[in-house]
Amino acid sequence: MNEEWIGCFAESRAGHDKCTLYVIIGADDEYVYLSDGKTKTVEHPKKKKIKHIQRINRKDCEIEAIQSKKLALHDEDVRRAIRTYIDNE
Repeated sequence: MNEEWIGCFAESRAGHDKCTLYVIIGADDEYVYLSDGKTKTVEHPKKKKIKHIQRINRKDCEIEAIQSKKLALHDEDVRRAIRTYIDNE
C-alpha cells in the first residue's frame, strides 16, 4: 500500500528516538521500516507505526536509482543520503 513511501526520508515523532532522521526502506499497511545506516541498519531496521513518524516528501536520487534497478541497498547508501539531506537543509 505504501510502496511510494520507500526511499523517502522520515523523522520520528514519538518514542526514545524522537526527532531522529531515517530513510524508509519498507512499508506495509500499519508499519514502516526505518534505517539510519548506523544503529538501525538495513538488515535490522526499526519497525515503527506510521502514526509515529513524519514523512518528508523527498527522496534521495541515488536510493531511487538503486531501487529502480532492484539492487541491494547498503548502510553506506543510507548514511550518505541522510548526510546529504542534512547538509542541504
